[in-house]
Amino acid sequence: MSDQPQATQEIIEDDPIEVRRAKREALLAQGKAPYGQAFDYSHHVADLNTLYGHLEDGETTEDRVELAGRIMAKRDQGKIIFMGLRDTTDDIQLFCRVNALGEDAFAEMKDLDMGDWIGVSGTMMRTRRGQLSVAVDSFTLLSKSLRPLPEKFHGLADKETRYRQRYVDLVMNPDVRKTFEARFKIISAVRRYMDEEMGFYEVETPFLQAIMGGANARPFITHHNALNRDYYLRIATELPLKRLLVGGFERVYEIGRVFRNEGMDPYHNPEFTTIEAYQAFTDIEGMMVLTEGIFQAAAMVAQGSLEIEYQGQAINLAGPWQRKTMIELASEAAGEDVSFERSIDELREIARTKAGIKVEEQWGKGKLIAEIFGELAEEKIIQPTFVLDHPVEVSPLAKKKPSDENLTDRFELFICGHEYANAFTELNDPVDQAERFKAQVEAKDFDDEAMGYDADYIRALEYGMPPAGGVGIGIDRMVMLLTDQASIRDVLLFPQMKPLGDPRRAEEAGVLAEDFEEASQDLAAPLISDAPLDFSKVEIEPLFEDMVDFETFTKSDFRAVKVKACQAVPKSKKLLQFTLDDGSGVDRTILSGIHDTYEPEDLLGKTLVAITNLPPRKMMGIDSCGMIISAVHEEEGVEKLHCLMLDPHIPAGAKLY
Repeated sequence: MSDQPQATQEIIEDDPIEVRRAKREALLAQGKAPYGQAFDYSHHVADLNTLYGHLEDGETTEDRVELAGRIMAKRDQGKIIFMGLRDTTDDIQLFCRVNALGEDAFAEMKDLDMGDWIGVSGTMMRTRRGQLSVAVDSFTLLSKSLRPLPEKFHGLADKETRYRQRYVDLVMNPDVRKTFEARFKIISAVRRYMDEEMGFYEVETPFLQAIMGGANARPFITHHNALNRDYYLRIATELPLKRLLVGGFERVYEIGRVFRNEGMDPYHNPEFTTIEAYQAFTDIEGMMVLTEGIFQAAAMVAQGSLEIEYQGQAINLAGPWQRKTMIELASEAAGEDVSFERSIDELREIARTKAGIKVEEQWGKGKLIAEIFGELAEEKIIQPTFVLDHPVEVSPLAKKKPSDENLTDRFELFICGHEYANAFTELNDPVDQAERFKAQVEAKDFDDEAMGYDADYIRALEYGMPPAGGVGIGIDRMVMLLTDQASIRDVLLFPQMKPLGDPRRAEEAGVLAEDFEEASQDLAAPLISDAPLDFSKVEIEPLFEDMVDFETFTKSDFRAVKVKACQAVPKSKKLLQFTLDDGSGVDRTILSGIHDTYEPEDLLGKTLVAITNLPPRKMMGIDSCGMIISAVHEEEGVEKLHCLMLDPHIPAGAKLY
């Protein structure tokens, strides 16, 4: 007899996926369906837990029930099998006996695996040990699971895997499911508040826009084949909604996705959800009332209270919220007057020396004030605060304040150092709006986020738009706040992720467990193009003329370090915060100003070079313990940077000589 069948069987038994595939094939060979039809269940598990919570230990009933769910646990005790069944509401135990099921059905039940979906019929009971259960007398296989669920006690803990395989994350982590249930309830509550309490109409506006407008951001560009022209994916819903005010609708809003082709960090994702609302015959005063109402309605369904906690900070959402001007807060944070009364040179000096800002020559006073506020004041705002009176220079769609033409009737809402809402008294003067659009077009020479000139919107304003207030609120950030989540990815079902492995197999990357090892072998792949450089355009810094003695040099401790985590530093456009394995067993934190070149996810898992014996240095209030080594040169006056990356086989802590 050939040894081949036995060898094949051994291989199959060692591979849980192949074992399950073999079970599927066996069912098909017997004429049985591994993927069943509709199942008419009588109850959800949570209902049964409520209805039969009174049963005494050992008590049985004749009450018949039908349930459908996924097998989450299985314990075979010979002629009795205990299973844990989970439906969309809760878990319950299945009490399965050979006497009740019959020999054949019981044998089929023994062959079920954790992860399989089944429908069961039986009667309610409580075991002698006090476990509410269904005494099963028949079952139907609804869907055969070919992949085993993650190991019970460790679950699915790795965040990258959780984000890529959200479907498994939802199965294994009940708290994640609760977060998304809260998200769904929050959005529903916002709709009810807007529709029923405030009398708004929910509308839909185009995703494809011929002109980029409504915000300052880099767009995604797509091509319309039938029209043979490029379109932008919308970066905001503002301008189409305000056209509806021109058309006579008094209160309109839209909850929907917008797209910005920018970096990813704990508070930013390239596609995200907003609510934008516009109301005729009001102003930012009305928008402050509306904003408070939206957050309070959402908080009550998510938390049942207006007093919440976010990342260890107690937050009180009960109104009225405090109001402060941008100039007031910037001046407090800088320790001196930051206003239009200062000269442009004085504001530049404050920006450079106190805020550490790289000042652009084209920036006017308004832009400088806004930048100083952003760097010094934002992170200090903990309780809900409306930041008022933004400069005209950074508010192209807001109406000027009657009392000061340098400022606009605009607010941003800040909580725990982060922006949650942006609102204006809307600009409805077509001549003023046209001039500001022109200024935005001129700014495109040095600002690739500047808006375009929307001639049709100007035409709409020329027909007359009533005085109005408008507000935009980030739904994802609001959900983060109300569910106490630190990262936007934890409130997005399917966050945007960098593909693992070969980009040509991106659809498989991160999904198949056996692909992980293959994908990880690409960690040493270059992030910068391998195209040859034109070295005639390259300029390097001159070599140092001063010599350093060998003993001093050897005191510099260069080590290979592994990137365990990497994230953008809040309020900084350049800094990335690394959590590194330096071989010591204690995580090392280093901040590096390389966000212009790399996104955090580009560097996860990489092996880098760091100096580890520099004294700690505070950067944005964080101790940076060392320095990541990069290679820098210039091409035609533009600085180019490459982070030094080593072979991934080099262990963490390896010393470099």
